[in-house]
Amino acid sequence: MAAASPESTASAPDSHDVIRVVGARENNLQGISVEIPKRRLTVFTGVSGSGKSSLVFGTIAAESQRLINETYPTFVQAFMSTPPRPEVDALENISPAILVDQERMGANARSTVGTATDVHAMLRMLFSRLGVPHVGSPQAFSFNVPSVRGGGAMTSERGGKTVKEHRSFEITGGMCPRCEGLGEVSEIDLDQLFDRTKSLAEGALTIPGYNVDGWMVRQFTESGFLDADKPIQDYTEQELADFLHKEPVKVKIQGINITYEGLVPKITKSVLQKDRDSLQAHIRAFVDRAVRFTACPDCGGTRLNEGARSSKIDGVSIADAAAMQITDLAAWLRTIDDSAVAPLITGLRDTVDSFVEIGLGYLSLDRASGTLSGGEAQRTKMIRHLRSSLTDVTYVFDEPTAGLHPHDIQRMNALLLALRDKGNTVLVVEHKPEVIAIADFVVDLGPGAGRDGGRIQFTGDVAGLRKSDTLTGRHLDHRARLKDSTRTPQGALEIRGATQHNLKNVDVDVPLGVLTVVTGVAGSGKSSLIHGNLAGLDDVVVVDQAPIRGSRRSSPATYTGVLDAVRSAFAKANGVKPALFSANSEGACIACKGLGVIITDLGFQSTVETVCEVCAGTGFSDEVLQYRLEGKNISEVLSMSAADAAEFFPKGPAHTTLARMVDVGLGYLTLGQSLNTLSGGERQRLKLAISMAKSGAVYVLDEPTTGLHLADVDNLLGLLDRLVDAGNSVIVIEHHQAVMAHADRIIDIGPGAGRDGGTIVFEGSPADLVAAASTLTGQHLAAYVAS
Repeated sequence: MAAASPESTASAPDSHDVIRVVGARENNLQGISVEIPKRRLTVFTGVSGSGKSSLVFGTIAAESQRLINETYPTFVQAFMSTPPRPEVDALENISPAILVDQERMGANARSTVGTATDVHAMLRMLFSRLGVPHVGSPQAFSFNVPSVRGGGAMTSERGGKTVKEHRSFEITGGMCPRCEGLGEVSEIDLDQLFDRTKSLAEGALTIPGYNVDGWMVRQFTESGFLDADKPIQDYTEQELADFLHKEPVKVKIQGINITYEGLVPKITKSVLQKDRDSLQAHIRAFVDRAVRFTACPDCGGTRLNEGARSSKIDGVSIADAAAMQITDLAAWLRTIDDSAVAPLITGLRDTVDSFVEIGLGYLSLDRASGTLSGGEAQRTKMIRHLRSSLTDVTYVFDEPTAGLHPHDIQRMNALLLALRDKGNTVLVVEHKPEVIAIADFVVDLGPGAGRDGGRIQFTGDVAGLRKSDTLTGRHLDHRARLKDSTRTPQGALEIRGATQHNLKNVDVDVPLGVLTVVTGVAGSGKSSLIHGNLAGLDDVVVVDQAPIRGSRRSSPATYTGVLDAVRSAFAKANGVKPALFSANSEGACIACKGLGVIITDLGFQSTVETVCEVCAGTGFSDEVLQYRLEGKNISEVLSMSAADAAEFFPKGPAHTTLARMVDVGLGYLTLGQSLNTLSGGERQRLKLAISMAKSGAVYVLDEPTTGLHLADVDNLLGLLDRLVDAGNSVIVIEHHQAVMAHADRIIDIGPGAGRDGGTIVFEGSPADLVAAASTLTGQHLAAYVAS
């Protein structure tokens, strides 16, 4: 550990003005202790996997939230998820923590930017007061509230007499009745749901999960409505109607009451009304094959019924307002001047202005929240805090510059400082030098990743970090240089007339056989251009940061397929079958079922996980642990890091995949750790590791530097060079100047975001971009290489 020199260490604060962490051991932390000044901006940095998130999110923020949750009544706690007590000896002087992370916003198909930030709720109130004609209360403008009416008789006892009354009710909602507020309708290809020539008993249904002997099919075969042995093509008109469209009705199967309904409404409810991105890969593939989505013809995709769309303020309906670019919405709100709604208008203007301040003015309120990137989602969550009157709160940010162009980082820095200046403690996990430069206090972890990390390398101010001999200190002022020569393209992928989202009929040739960087300010149209036109083409491999789906049993070993090779090696060496070496199959511990822990649900209290006493946390039975491969059992192999495992398996398919994991900077991951512990950047690099087998492919990488330390970026550049030199083409959507400087060709999109973007403002080499300095990217890249 590099000790901070007296002149570089921040002045010692009062004992009550520091967050004191003693003996933190969460994940890979090595029992570290540190004092973090309150009401200051502290940046936590270090190589990927060094333990930054474990200290900030897994220890400080988790304990703060746990203590807050314990103040609520037990009834309320029963509905809340309570984080477990972190592995730490003591935590002192922590204040309430507000987490602003990069988790994607809810994958609910009804969630939009407007509903997620409460702006749409305020708009509904505004139109219910000023809209002409008046159509009802705020719920009359909500696409989540259907219009319903009903009535009936009610009998009540009053004064010893029985009184019968007839009552009716009516609720006026804004939901479009045809698409049910989703904005799109689906057309199902029935031939993708079943094989007409077969009977249900013969496996006619081709929907994932609909097995002949499973409950999903038995509901049809044992309902009494259908002949299980008759081919579907021979059904009578009534049988076909019952099979496809029958309304829900109660039936009894083997003494169990269940609800039977037709196949089409069942599929619609269970699959089609869910957000596509939240579905598992094989279900998503089925939906893409069987269903065609189009904008609802009744509402035009606005989600709202005719009544809600008819009420207007100065000729603008709520659907029009939600579809506006937020910068335009802010201008329109300033034209409304009515004293009756003055407080509402003031709050609405302030919130909408916050979108613009935070660099999201190019969005619209009707944009589905599930389509936001991790960086956009994080900044959207920040909006409700920017104008908050709360002070002495701890704000915790996870790489707030993710997805931001260098031009936008300056704005983000101003917002972080504004939160600090209101008297709050701001904790930021970050690698960008621009953010580290504004820190009051820096905590540098390392020296390596995984087991080689989890230790404090430096604490102090930025000047002291520069003088330290830590990896971060040595790389803080490191700058990549422009390449002396660039590769010559070997052909091109042509994009013609691209109009996705904000693209303005773009024509561009994306060169092959070289490293191409597509850049531009956030929201300029980079992803729309590349993902909207190249994804899906033959030999195009897209590696993004979308979550890897899987249960707590999923691990890097299972995801990459390494476990199959490991199990085969153990089986061959010991003369037994491979299934024995799976904690999800025959080799599982009988007590914990292969989880390694016993989970005890205590209702409103925290769920308790205790290490299984039978298998000591390995997840395997004693019989399985007796088998050895080169002196190690299966549990010991799965506890290895990828780098160690690559040496343990010196050849074969396991070594090939593990070597790729080391190449992409994931050598510190253990084979058996849960996938849900990986960051977005780690997930992307893991996908890259299993996609690198192709030769002559086109690799599309979406911000691969996310989560990477300054030193790791150099390793990434070396990996990109190796991919290109092996005969591949690499297209990188990126803002990091080091990647831009290392490119063979740059495609710069802009000049601004949203409506102000969507055009190609530069094509050429990095040197030409710096020489011209005619775009925002060129100006920032020129300043970067000059420094």
